[in-house]
Amino acid sequence: MMREILGVTDEPRTRRRWFHDDYFDLFVWETGGGEITSFQLCYGIDSSERALVWLKDRGFFHDGVETGATGSGETLGAGPAPGDPIISRFETAARALPDGVRRAVTARIREYIEKGPPAPARRKRFRRADWQQHKPEAH
Repeated sequence: MMREILGVTDEPRTRRRWFHDDYFDLFVWETGGGEITSFQLCYGIDSSERALVWLKDRGFFHDGVETGATGSGETLGAGPAPGDPIISRFETAARALPDGVRRAVTARIREYIEKGPPAPARRKRFRRADWQQHKPEAH
């Protein structure tokens, strides 16, 4: 189950939230009213880490995935939606998330999978921002 990491610094007009378990890191940006404006769902381990990124005004990116390349680890959206192993694992891990976050992120992930063609990758490897490197205390 994912737990919220406390002590994450907010941005102007945006609240940043971080949820973590042994397989996922979910970074969420939301307005003061609770509307999610973007998220990064990081999954995998070390060199095979990937991130599904959604930005309200720009759509989806899937960092760490090279088109046509084979690599270690599973890739979100590589299988059919109902049986996709990553979304199944996420839905189990997300049970402890706040309802609004869980529903919004799950809906976007399903939208990504059902869309069909993969989203472009901005980077061959996902790189975390400095604030995403260390984990303050978990709640």
